[in-house]
Amino acid sequence: MNLLPKSHKEFSEKDYWNKFFKKRGNKAFEWYGEYLELCSQLHKYIKHGDTILMPGCGNSSLSADLYDVGFQNITNIDVSEVVIKQMKSKNAQRSNMKFLHMDALNTTFNDSEFNVVLDKGTLDALMPDNSEETNATINKYFGEVKRVLKLGGRFICITLLQSHILHKIVECFSDKSWMLRIVRCHEAEEKNATEGDGTTLPVFVVVATKFKEMPKLILEACMVGDKMLRLNTTQELIDNVKTVQDAAFITNGLAKTSLEGEEEVSLDLMQPGKEIPRFTLYIIDQKTAQTVNKYAVFIVPQGRESEWLFGSPAGRKQLQASARFGRLVVAVLRRGHTFASLDSVKDELAHSARMLAPYGFAGQIPFLSLGEDVGRRTRVGAGRSAASGAYVVEDVDVEGAPHRRLVFLDNQFLVQSEARLKTVKKKNKTKHVVDFGYISQYHSFMCVGTVLAAAGPGAVLGLGGGGLCMFLRRALPAAPLTAVELDPEMLAVARTYFDLELDDSLKVEVKDGMDFLKDEAAKGTHYRWVLFDMDSKDRSRGLSCPPPQFLTDDALALVTRVLDDDGQFILNMVCRDNSIRDSTIETLKRHFKYIVTVNLYEEVNEIVLANNSQPYTSDKLESAAKELNSIARQRGLVKIKCVDLKDLLQSLNFVS
Repeated sequence: MNLLPKSHKEFSEKDYWNKFFKKRGNKAFEWYGEYLELCSQLHKYIKHGDTILMPGCGNSSLSADLYDVGFQNITNIDVSEVVIKQMKSKNAQRSNMKFLHMDALNTTFNDSEFNVVLDKGTLDALMPDNSEETNATINKYFGEVKRVLKLGGRFICITLLQSHILHKIVECFSDKSWMLRIVRCHEAEEKNATEGDGTTLPVFVVVATKFKEMPKLILEACMVGDKMLRLNTTQELIDNVKTVQDAAFITNGLAKTSLEGEEEVSLDLMQPGKEIPRFTLYIIDQKTAQTVNKYAVFIVPQGRESEWLFGSPAGRKQLQASARFGRLVVAVLRRGHTFASLDSVKDELAHSARMLAPYGFAGQIPFLSLGEDVGRRTRVGAGRSAASGAYVVEDVDVEGAPHRRLVFLDNQFLVQSEARLKTVKKKNKTKHVVDFGYISQYHSFMCVGTVLAAAGPGAVLGLGGGGLCMFLRRALPAAPLTAVELDPEMLAVARTYFDLELDDSLKVEVKDGMDFLKDEAAKGTHYRWVLFDMDSKDRSRGLSCPPPQFLTDDALALVTRVLDDDGQFILNMVCRDNSIRDSTIETLKRHFKYIVTVNLYEEVNEIVLANNSQPYTSDKLESAAKELNSIARQRGLVKIKCVDLKDLLQSLNFVS
């Protein structure tokens, strides 16, 4: 039986509703949730002694439910004679409740007769479009609402707030004689999601309170949780609602669609009044045949979001595959917010998790994480540089050990520099200092190239926090090292927060790297090795490290001029575009006879070693790695090793 109107305009026609209710008989038709889903909001704005008008009551059980819990002064009106007759019969035992056949556009009530006008879907039915005729109808309707309400009375409207309806409400109730509040009703949405077809449109409760003219306009919204947000303009109110509706459009699509074989989808969750996201959610699907469980949410603790497993699409795919969930939502806790506990994060994410559940999923949603706490992210410094923009220095815990990180805020999921901290005692006091024996795995592979070059001066273009330079200074003290850094602010950061120490064996030149190469070539200066470890500020081309100008023929020609004949060029390359990566290798071949690359599966960094004197072999690289491990142990930098020989040898790719 088709109960849907042939056209949206029929929603506002009396004949349609008479036919509708005859077809449905006595079965209640609940547009936007029932009493149980709406009561938490309604009880905030309706008192037991209030006189209540329900225009367009239909055959909803809402007024009966309100009556049964003590709200007994209720008048119901509807334009359909059929439904009024039905409801009188159905509610005969509720002797104080009235059902009147009356048009809500032209009522016969006295002025200021009611404390509350409670509209559940009537406005949405009366306003199917934004035509001139429809607007005239709504003006009559709102005119009656305003007339029959007492001072201090509330117009409470349960609505989906389509764009034209939202603008009409704002137009008619946003003057200084009304306080306008819009609240999202999560409970009604969730019931629709679990009992309907999986489609959930946001349900809103609009509360317009009638006052004498006030000194200023009062606008409020509550889109998340229970926190009411005071807004300054009607546009802000409209934007709050629109954001929620746009997000619902996305979640509806995700709930009913599988992303199998597609890229992941990301969604930012905002906190009212905040300009930066509180959470970023990544949604990944995989083939049903490969899964054991249907759905879960994985919460990434603070400080772990940049790790490959959580911070890259490939890593998140692997996380999902290992957990064997058909759909996995990976939730990242964003910087700039406070998170009390893992349980509180679960509570915050519960609604969004339900909205993103695949269609047909039922039961409790599993929340997974790495442990029982939410992790920590403690800011120890912050600033802004002309070259890199805003940055933060923060301490985090990684597998039980404190780490210090430098992060540029324009790329918050990429750690620019990282140092492990260790505890030392001085004068009966303990404090954290940088452990210079700790370097990343890809940095350890770069250091193998410096050992291949044998003793002699070296140059590092790109200082960052200085961890790589400090390791080389401690491991190879006889080899003078020059670091080149474009950004003077980064030198200050390295010295202040990462314990960088400068002396005759380690100096820093603050200048452009290209200018450094040109000047050194002009002077005839030679180095045993030159190392590029610079990030690119322009990531639109798929090359994050180094800046593209350092991989041109001109730049590489300068590198060969400043290197000894048997010197080593060492490159940290981060490239997500295979065509750029391949063309870079071809350019390198024009300047170097021998090239080997090292690329770990769980790293985005690819290390390139190049020279013009001797071909690379596994034996030579293994010998250099063993020598570096031995030196690091002798100098107390590590207890066992800094280079993993197995990973190194398995990751070698001999290019030429």
